[in-house]
Amino acid sequence: MQRCQPLDCDLHDFLEIACMHAYPLRVELVDGSEFQAQALTTRTTPSKEEFLQLRGTDGEREVRLDQLLAITPLSARALFGRVELGNRVCAVAP
Repeated sequence: MQRCQPLDCDLHDFLEIACMHAYPLRVELVDGSEFQAQALTTRTTPSKEEFLQLRGTDGEREVRLDQLLAITPLSARALFGRVELGNRVCAVAP
């Protein structure tokens, strides 16, 4: 995998909100795959790689933040809609 590209700080807020509220998410990856899972937390390794930790029907998994294309909360009470993360530009749908 290539060197980790940091995610814009403003976009971290959406990930933190999703984790704080344990939102179920539709997660879209830059490779075109997608899955549904519950947001748990984020973590940063000593080498500065950043990950989103999730729990799905097949257990827990981590996704490196620069591999995220978009997240969409599946909760009707979510505080935000689809957030595109892939191009490091905040494009939030209501």
